[in-house]
Amino acid sequence: MTSASDHPAIEVHDLHVDYIVRGHKRPVLRGVSFTVQPGEAFGLVGESGCGKSTTAFAALRYLPRNGRISSGTIMIDGEDVTKMSATRLRSFRATAASMVYQEPGSALNPTIRIGKQLIEAFVVLGQSKTDAHRNSLAALRKVQIADPERVMGRFPHQLSGGMLQRVVIAMALACDPKLLVLDEPTTGLDATVEAEVLDLVRTLRTQTGAAILMIAHNLGVIRSMCDRVGVMYAGKIVEEGVADTLFDAPKHPYTVGLLHSIPRSGMRKSEHALSTIPGTLPPLGADLPTCVFIDRCPLVTDVCRELAPELLDIGGGHLARCHHHDEIIKLETMPGPISDVPSTGTDILAITGVSKTFRQKGQKIPALVGIDLSLADGETLGLVGESGSGKSTLAKAILGIHAADDSAGLTLDQHELAGTIAKRSTDDKRAMQIIFQNPDSALNASWTVRRILTRSVRKLTGVDREAGDRKVAALADHLRLSPRHLDMKPSQLSGGLKQRVAIARAFAGDPRIVVCDEPTSALDVSVQAAILNLLAELQVEKRTSYVFISHDLGVVRYLADRIAVMYLGRIMEVGDTDDVFNGPHHPYTEALLSAVPSVDGEGRDRIPLQGEIPSPANPPSGCVFHPRCHRFIDGVCDVTEPPMLDAGNGHQMRCHIPAEQLVELQRKK
Repeated sequence: MTSASDHPAIEVHDLHVDYIVRGHKRPVLRGVSFTVQPGEAFGLVGESGCGKSTTAFAALRYLPRNGRISSGTIMIDGEDVTKMSATRLRSFRATAASMVYQEPGSALNPTIRIGKQLIEAFVVLGQSKTDAHRNSLAALRKVQIADPERVMGRFPHQLSGGMLQRVVIAMALACDPKLLVLDEPTTGLDATVEAEVLDLVRTLRTQTGAAILMIAHNLGVIRSMCDRVGVMYAGKIVEEGVADTLFDAPKHPYTVGLLHSIPRSGMRKSEHALSTIPGTLPPLGADLPTCVFIDRCPLVTDVCRELAPELLDIGGGHLARCHHHDEIIKLETMPGPISDVPSTGTDILAITGVSKTFRQKGQKIPALVGIDLSLADGETLGLVGESGSGKSTLAKAILGIHAADDSAGLTLDQHELAGTIAKRSTDDKRAMQIIFQNPDSALNASWTVRRILTRSVRKLTGVDREAGDRKVAALADHLRLSPRHLDMKPSQLSGGLKQRVAIARAFAGDPRIVVCDEPTSALDVSVQAAILNLLAELQVEKRTSYVFISHDLGVVRYLADRIAVMYLGRIMEVGDTDDVFNGPHHPYTEALLSAVPSVDGEGRDRIPLQGEIPSPANPPSGCVFHPRCHRFIDGVCDVTEPPMLDAGNGHQMRCHIPAEQLVELQRKK
């Protein structure tokens, strides 16, 4: 008799899933097949709507009410999930498989303490409350939470995103699962926290032997975490193979398109525009009798329209569903550069000694401390740093959403800006606009796109209706929004189109400065590429300056001319993009860069940051970074605040270690 350990952890064969929409079956998965062995990590990648999450939910039979598995099998540890009774399915979910979701906060009850929720995960397995409490503490230690008793007594909102994700992983591992499904487990996390969570998953995978099914938009995360990868498009796996082979030598045009959409190997906008995949995914339930990618494929021929391609083994277990996989080399050319904006050398925004102190329960909390920065005409300034470092607070102080402290100096085109937006002139309001991370929360859901843009144009420019209509039409044409899109509401648009509307609204008054607050973090890489190209093109045409905030250092490197690195409300390093990325680095910047997973497989030893950002209400003495710094000098860093050192070419670092010594230290690593 075959033992359970001889079975694959999960084996999906010819899986078809339909959604019932208004009484009609809409196919979502169209014959998905893959196998994951015990202890192996398998990644699924592709644009939103391609079927990744549906595959994961089908594997655990967590489909929504209108979801149906129409055919195929899902074998987990030798047992077919599709044939399980309701009783057996509950037992299976409790003991054999677990899932970690994208947003840990939504997976936990905000009104119940962490300890009670974690204990419940063990109680449902039949353990006594005493044993469940003991095992809960052990589970938190297992996911490297140093003070589990304190965490058990807290509510979810009192923990950081990284800590919440550790708690959710601890709950998922309570049943010692054979299969662990990770659905975008690091989206929205800082690079450093993301790296810690991924290291934790690697360690736990080794310790438990669980198979990993991982879904992510971040292709660098997938390459660093997974042994094999499946690329999905319109409900089919179009390419599958060993991660290194698939990323280094893709054999399907869609995979090539995804990889070309990413700013790789230090790419800059002055070198290449990002490639984009034309068109959009087929609508839900579309009839796709031949190749599912034909409408967007640059290699399409008559055979693609007449004959559905098989998933062929092209060597070494590398599978590709393409008639022209041997012609992929034709797609290796990259677009030309996006012209740089000729610099006038004139600073349009000067930030001098900007501080911001909040007051909470009578306690002063300094969120910004003595910020000095400038922004030149047509320049992009990138702001990077962990959550809580002060990036968004600085942006809000610039925009007048938060009034900076009285000693602050903010000037626009040589004149002083009022501290709050309510006190600023119409011209000053028009001069500075913002693009938010989430267009859903920034756009009026009950208005059409036309009404949203018309209101912004008339409010900011004061033109009459006829001139406003012409301006809206010109904006829409510039942002590639059709007349049909103008008559839709935001809920009827894709994520990329909604972000285009948000950008159009920001440019309604021809602003001098646009603050971009994580404008692409929630988008697929293909949509992200289109938005980044669009921002770069608008900058050239309008001479707009950007303050660009992002956790994605690759995106910042691509778009920004200069970068400021923030920590605990202070500027730790600032300089031209190439200087900041090429070094010497401030130790904090060095740690941030080491945490970024590369889709090119370029590895650098990660520098773990100890603990979390300290409370701004009680900052450390001396250098505020010293408790977490791997280059800490006892008796110096913890006593004296470091000066701002000049590393040449306007590159500055707030550190006690001279730049030339940092070069030597970082070269030895």
